[in-house]
Amino acid sequence: MELLILLVEKNAHLVTREEIVDRLWGSGVFLDTEHGTNTAIRKIRHVLRDDSEQPRFIQTVTGKGYRFIAATNATSRQRGNGNHKPATPLATQLDDPEDPPQQILAGTSPIPAMESTRSGRRIVLLLVALLATAAIVVGLTASGARSWWSAPTFKLAIHSLAVLPLENLSGDPAQEYFADGMTEELITVLAKNSGLRVISRTSAMHYKKADRPLPDIARELGVDGILEGSVGRSGGRVHVNVQLIHGPSDTHLWAESYDRDLSDVGALQNELARTITGQIGHRVASSYAPERRISPEAHDQYLLGKYYWYANDSEKSRQFFQKAVDLQPDYAAAWSGVADSYVASAIQGTARADSVMPQAEEAARKAASLDDSLAEAHKSLAAIYLFYRWNWKLADVESARAVELNPGLAEAHHLRGDLLQVLNRRDQALAEQKKAMELDPFSRRWTMALALLQARRFDAALKEARLRSEAHPDDAELHSFIASAYWHKGMEKESAQEWETWLRLSGEPDHALALRNAFERGGMKAVFEWELNDAKKKALTKYVPPSDLAILAAGLKRKEETLRYLEKAYEERDPCLVYLQSNGNFDFLQSDPHYQAIVRRMGLPLAQ
Repeated sequence: MELLILLVEKNAHLVTREEIVDRLWGSGVFLDTEHGTNTAIRKIRHVLRDDSEQPRFIQTVTGKGYRFIAATNATSRQRGNGNHKPATPLATQLDDPEDPPQQILAGTSPIPAMESTRSGRRIVLLLVALLATAAIVVGLTASGARSWWSAPTFKLAIHSLAVLPLENLSGDPAQEYFADGMTEELITVLAKNSGLRVISRTSAMHYKKADRPLPDIARELGVDGILEGSVGRSGGRVHVNVQLIHGPSDTHLWAESYDRDLSDVGALQNELARTITGQIGHRVASSYAPERRISPEAHDQYLLGKYYWYANDSEKSRQFFQKAVDLQPDYAAAWSGVADSYVASAIQGTARADSVMPQAEEAARKAASLDDSLAEAHKSLAAIYLFYRWNWKLADVESARAVELNPGLAEAHHLRGDLLQVLNRRDQALAEQKKAMELDPFSRRWTMALALLQARRFDAALKEARLRSEAHPDDAELHSFIASAYWHKGMEKESAQEWETWLRLSGEPDHALALRNAFERGGMKAVFEWELNDAKKKALTKYVPPSDLAILAAGLKRKEETLRYLEKAYEERDPCLVYLQSNGNFDFLQSDPHYQAIVRRMGLPLAQ
């Protein structure tokens, strides 16, 4: 309320953050005033149904403060009929005696015009304040919430939690990686609690700098708890502010500030996890105990590695992970990062498996030997056994161990789901992929669609992918799986249209046009023909995985050519060959002895 009155009193003039802090808390207070201000602004906007991108009431002046612009907007609308003089700047419109504001709150009955006197302006301000106060009281009463700085007197159950991206207090965009990395590490530690579902980092990052009501975010992520805060570092110190909120009611439950040495970051995160789980009444995971101190320099390189990992730049991420282990050779998580970056380059087809997988295996084993309780290390080992060694038993053991150590690690569930699908344990695979999506709904929106395609449930796969595509029309990958579902259902025209959409959304307009021309020329057969020839041309100058060529040849039902590429994929230990029996394109080969021999040599059970 104090903030709203301050904004209105300033008559569309800028209210700096310093003024807000001085008005609400006074100078020299040791509080997270940055976060408190953001929370108060968000609550005002929520009650007034204001949009931060197209504000009608409160305008954000980036890096400086805020303006209350409702009366200014009303004045501007009156002047918009062309019969008045040009609009004056925002900061002076309300001081213009010839054009007093006629309407303060959009969507309400106009406030009668009044003379531009001090008393008149006071009446305008009072009406705004009274109306806003009533709205806030009604809104908070309806939600059961109390003021943001108070704890509720009633118990609110929290069984699921989203950690929103910690705000970067440094003000330096180059330090965003540090705030993002601290967010992910806090998520990882919290996710070890088997009784608490914690949304994964990738999905939480969708709300970075999002000025959205917390009840909306809680509903979209399907959680009842929200943890938000800020982090900053200066010299050798790190300062963290966090607050726990009951999402559906926007009720503040707990808040705390921490100031620690950078070398104690791991211990700080464990302490935070213990405190938070204790606040919501969950059992504290025994694996919270810190293993070893990590040097700030090595930790910084590790966070940079994670930053580029999530930017899908496995090569650059590996450079920073390697720097981290060079600085601190016993850094288990960084060794796991090195392993994953090598595995990613092989799966993505940017490098031959035999040129990178041995290094990946060495790094994964190093990570597990340094910290056997690290879920990520066992996940890395499981990936080696699955995609390179084709040791299904050990892949099963290591993937199960990763899930056991950190039940909230979405990547572990996703990898285990892949393994179970490869082993033809399809119902179990679907269950694991469903769990992965619950933990990370925005990372791979296509996960369930792919799992259903692999189970040959094409109608269900199509329905799943189309539903998610309606909610996220710009997600290119979803269209690729819709195209696959249509293809296996024999709906060639629809398949070609979705394939074209996938390419266009992926930033390949020329490729999309070529595909359309090919389809018009000769249907899907011409499309596969064009794609196969294009892949062969690329293979003359760069590495193209033989499994990619096999899939395209299989689309043309060219038996001998498909088998030749599959044999080559076997010889190169192409990681994607593990999906041989999962891809419906190869179904026409199931009775072929050569095909069956490849499956047996890989040690896989033949699919029924």
